[in-house]
Parts: sequence; C-alpha cells; structure tokens
Amino acid sequence: MSDYPHLARIDSPADLRALDRKELPALADELRAFLIESVAKTGGHLSSNLGTVELSIALHYVFDTPRDRIVWDVGHQTYSHKILTGRREAMARLRRAGGISGFPRRAESEYDTFGTAHSSTSISAALGMAVAARAHDETRASVAVIGDGAMSAGMAFEALNNAGSMKDIDLLVILNDNEMSISPPVGALSNLLARLMTPYDTARRIGKKVLGVAPPVAELARKVEEYAKGMISPGSPATLFEELGFHYFGPVDGHDLDTLIPILQNLRHFKGPQFLHVITRKGQGYKLAEADPTLYHGVGKFDHRTGIQDASSGQPTYTQVFGDWLCEAAAADPRVVGITPAMCEGSGLTRFAAEFPDRYHDVGIAEQHALTFAAGLACEGCRPVVAIYSTFLQRAYDQLIHDIALQNLPIVLAIDRGGLVGADGATHHGAFDLSFLACVPNLLIMTPADENECRQMLHTALCHDGPSAVRYPRGKGPGVPLEAELRALPLGKAEIRRHGKKTALLAFGSMVAPALEAGEALDATVVNMRFVKPLDAALVERLARDHERLVVIEENAVIGGAGAEVSRVLDGLPARPRLLRLGLPDRFIDHGEQRELLAEAGLDADGIATAVRRAWALPDAPSQTP
Repeated sequence: MSDYPHLARIDSPADLRALDRKELPALADELRAFLIESVAKTGGHLSSNLGTVELSIALHYVFDTPRDRIVWDVGHQTYSHKILTGRREAMARLRRAGGISGFPRRAESEYDTFGTAHSSTSISAALGMAVAARAHDETRASVAVIGDGAMSAGMAFEALNNAGSMKDIDLLVILNDNEMSISPPVGALSNLLARLMTPYDTARRIGKKVLGVAPPVAELARKVEEYAKGMISPGSPATLFEELGFHYFGPVDGHDLDTLIPILQNLRHFKGPQFLHVITRKGQGYKLAEADPTLYHGVGKFDHRTGIQDASSGQPTYTQVFGDWLCEAAAADPRVVGITPAMCEGSGLTRFAAEFPDRYHDVGIAEQHALTFAAGLACEGCRPVVAIYSTFLQRAYDQLIHDIALQNLPIVLAIDRGGLVGADGATHHGAFDLSFLACVPNLLIMTPADENECRQMLHTALCHDGPSAVRYPRGKGPGVPLEAELRALPLGKAEIRRHGKKTALLAFGSMVAPALEAGEALDATVVNMRFVKPLDAALVERLARDHERLVVIEENAVIGGAGAEVSRVLDGLPARPRLLRLGLPDRFIDHGEQRELLAEAGLDADGIATAVRRAWALPDAPSQTP
C-alpha cells in the first residue's frame, strides 16, 4: 500500500473521521486509483463506483456509521463504501467464491445495513429504519442513497409518498444524479432532472452560501434557498419533492468535498424528511470510463493502463442470438415491438434500438410497468417482445399473472440469465423462474438446449397466439451453428438425443449438454425436454414404461419447476417408476464462476452421474485401461 499512504491508514470510518479535512481530497485520489487497479484485476462494476468516491468519503466522515444507517440503492455503487469500512484487502477476492460480494450484504459487515442489488428499495428500507429509531427513542440518522435511474421505479415514489407525511423522523434521501442508470436515462423524470443542469453553477453557489450558515438560523436559510430555487428553476424537481413533503436541497457537486461535507453536516441537524440532489459523473477520474460509462459499467478483468480490448469471438452468446433474431422478426413483421426495463445493452437490444427506434421502448427501471405496457400494446394488435433478466422478472409477477396470462395476450417474454449467473451472486441468479412460471395458466414455457434452438423457440413464441416465455442462460451455448430458416416447433414435443438402458435423463435447457456427457458414462437415455409447459406427457409416460429410473435435471430450484411437472405426470400412472430430481438446492447460492457454482450444485456431468449412482447404489463406470 506504499502507493496509497492515506488509504493505508483507513481500516474503519473512525480512522477516516480522524483525518484532517484537508487530507480528504488526497484520500479521494488514492481511493479512486485503488478502485481502478483493483477492479481491473477482479472484474466488477467500475463506472458507478468511480462516481461515488467523494460521496462515500463525505458520508462516512460526517455520519457516525454504523450507528447512523446508510442504505445504498442498487448496490453496485458501494465499492468505496466497502473499502472505507474495513474491506480494502478483501477487494482482491471481490465477487469470487469465498470472497466478498459486489453488493451490500448484512451478513458481510455491520456497515452494510441493508442488502441491496435490485433497484429502488433504499428509501423504503431507510424509512423503516428511521421509524424504528423513533419508536425506540434513539437519535440516529437514516440515509438512503439512490441513483437517478432507480428513481424511475414506482417503489421509490411509494416510499417518498409515505415518508413525506412523517415530520418527526430523521431521514435523508440523497439522489445521486449521474444522468445514467446502466444505459442513458429515459422518461419524463430524467428530463425534469436535466432541467436543473443549466442553472447548476448558480444553484451551487447559492447553496454553499445558504447551507454554510450555523444550525440556529437553518430555518431562515431554508426559506432563502427556497426563494433562490424558485427564481432560478421554476417547475424544477424541487417543486415535486417539496410537494411530497421533503425539504429539497441542491443540486450540489458530488465531487466537491468542500461543498458536500458542510451541506451534510448541516442537514444532519435538520428534522423531518430531507432530500439532497447530488450531481456526480459516472466513471469520474478515469478518462476511458468517462468517455464510455456503459462499456465500463460491468467489466471483466482488463489492463487499466490500456483499457478494455475487443476480445469477442465468432461464437455468439444467447443474448446476441436473441438480439439478432428480434431484428429479423421486426423486419418481417411490423407488429413486433421490443421492450426493456433499462437493460438495452445487457439484454441485447442495442442493434434493435438503432434499426427500429420507433418500435423500441426502454421504460426505465420499471419492470411492473414494462409488462402491463406490453399488455396494452398486445390488446391493440401489436406483438410485444419483453427482454428481461430472470431475476428482474420476479418484480413483475402480479402483472404477468393478471395483466398478461389471465387475458391470454400474445406477448413474448425473452428471459435472459436463467439459472446461475456467476459473480453477481444470489441476488442475480435466475433460480426460481421455472417454479413461479409453471403454475401460471395459459403460459407456454420453453428452455433451449443450444443457440439454434433458442432462435427457433423465439420464433415459435412469436407465432403462438398467447403468452409465452423462452428462458435461456447467461453467456455462450455449446456452439451449435444457427440455421437461417426459422420454423415453429411442434408445441409440447420433446426429443430423444441418446438411447440407453434402464435410466432416462430428462434434461431441460442448459442441462442437456452435461446430461449427454453423463448419459455416456451411465449408458442412459437422454431427452431434450424443450417444453416445461406444455410438458411432453406422452413421452414421459413412454419413458416410464421402458426405463426403471427417471432423472429430471434443471438449472432451477429443485422445489417446483420442471421436476414437479414430470412428477405430476408420473403420479397418474398405475406403476410409478423411481424418480430423482436434480436442480438447485433449497438455499441461496453465493457468487463465483458459473462452472464452479454448477459443480458445487452437482449440475455438471460428473455431479449428475454421481448423483444417479448414489441414488440407486449403481456401480461406478469401469476405469479405462490403456
């Protein structure tokens, strides 16, 4: 740590608060340099964390953490927070198996007051903490740090609406406005926030003069500031948040510690709901990330001196297969509309957005709205395709059931990141979708075994006159070439990939490839089941007659899901064969490499073969002699 003399002295916020304020800018420079060097070695979220260096320092310098509670929204902006709270050395194993998480976790540190990795939860959680402090007659602050992208979600405004009526709580909401979520922001709220940028310098100067006064005249200062805000920015967000019951301050420069710290020190003495609007820059201090904050949002390992290099190969990911298919489908059918809740790049919609801008809709971080918006489009003859991560679809379950499935509307759900996603961990694994989707009436559910099958299933879904879901994993598939011709698959029909004896492996989606490998070791029949719903019941019944043992394999929670559907079919047979269900265990799986996590869950080829042998005390495969 010789290159970071100030940072080396910080093992807790108490060490930070012992520094002279004049040392803080140097600490910020070191912290930012350490972040760039560290994340380049491990991978992780970079742009968002570079934007919160000064804010993290200021918060821990002013507030008495962990006694004062800080809740970081989304959580991918907390690396500086982690480093300042005793986890500097642990950054070497960030997001690796056995290492620290890339998001706040209550079990990891007392300074992580609330686990956050999905968006827009911070205000609700911090409000709950503030109300609890009042109930316990404790004097402590509750602070929510929420990004401007996260403010597009309805939950954030539900919490603001609730908090605004409570005048005796100690709650501070900090809007970290960097004009970005992952992709550029969208919607009326982002336009409203942008209207403050023109008079920003004037507002900052007025804010420094007003908020620099002593607490005894804080009320006068507030009135003067309100007048100033009204003069320079009529109709600004100040009006919106003030009407919701908050005292609004800002905007202020989130990279200027000489401005930020005095403001936070004064706000700490105010009672009632406070709202501080902070302007930061995503990628701040690293020119490459400043120039392309989206590219540097989530990164793998790279050389921080030269930046990210294009290392793409010819084999497409499932996400790319989806994006190319959607462009092809839209060119052939003017009814096709693409929708994403703020995940344009991650969901593979960049090309579609450029080629079909009038039919591309990024609705912001608003999964519930995305599905009901799609339902409205479908009612009027459009064919909406909603690109959404499995973990984020969980947030819109009611809309899926009531607004789409109940009305049997022809909407395609392109569910990315089904199964284990790797380094983002438990909050982002798509572990539950087959379980919560299988019980929904009217819903067609498909799981592709490879890239070409994914393409054909997406076409099948678009041809289907009802709601459908195509669920595919993160990353690349087995490398099956893509067929140019699109053809609708026969609904509810599986295919036998290998004929064997006594044991049949019924594999869904990503589990077909390891099942085929395990099938060779076991001399088992291997079936690519393709459809979770409708299940190929006729084939399952036939396999039950011809085999002594059936094994269901899915990269989904073992409770519910595809295995439950197979079991339900077997329950109706006069002679039920022995059944083994393999899937994700009934616990939250931590972060790590995808292959490591699959092996740990017993869902690689060796794990499948071992589980089958153990279940029925089968002999091991004979060793191969040269």
